[in-house]
Amino acid sequence: MIKGILFDVDGTLILSNDAHAHSWVEAFAHFGYTVKYDDVRPLIGMGSDKIIPFFFPELQEDKAKGKEISQMRGKIFRTKYLPTLSPAPGAYDLVKYFSEKEIKMVTASSASEKDMDQLLDTVHVKEFLHTTTSSSDVQNSKPDSDIVREALNKIQLPADDVLLIGDTPYDIEASEKCGVPVIAVRCGGFPDSTLSGAKQIYDDPADVLKNIEEILQSG
Repeated sequence: MIKGILFDVDGTLILSNDAHAHSWVEAFAHFGYTVKYDDVRPLIGMGSDKIIPFFFPELQEDKAKGKEISQMRGKIFRTKYLPTLSPAPGAYDLVKYFSEKEIKMVTASSASEKDMDQLLDTVHVKEFLHTTTSSSDVQNSKPDSDIVREALNKIQLPADDVLLIGDTPYDIEASEKCGVPVIAVRCGGFPDSTLSGAKQIYDDPADVLKNIEEILQSG
């Protein structure tokens, strides 16, 4: 029986992946770098430590400039896009269900601490969570396993007793490295072919909740 849930946030609990991609395009442009939306969108789910050098490897050496770009992305996202975002269908109800079943929950997200706080306020689920993780807790973002390992440490449960619910191939890769099975959702905008490593794939949190008894019993 599952005793804990690790939740990705962006694209899983809140429909924010497109907004993150636009924020990156605008942040790069602010500093004179050209990046196309269609090129950055498939990378959403990674952190700035992965996205910035993916496009501009020289910024690995110029860490100050990379930090400026990352901070600008956060500012654009929080001021321009975050107030317009909506929770994923069924996100609140799914988290509330786990809380009522006394299943521990922790976020396992590469979002910054500032973003995380506002994202959870948007979904109205903060009160149900055991604790949270963010990019400030680890050195490397997904698909490295740091976030998942930190979430396991905070929830204090073995990998066999938890599931991660996420929306990107980077959630799956990071979780596989820790032995944590993944329930994937399509509402993050990634095709099923990229989510093939997940145990099961559902449309969104509402669809997960519809099938929750089967999911929990199958472990």
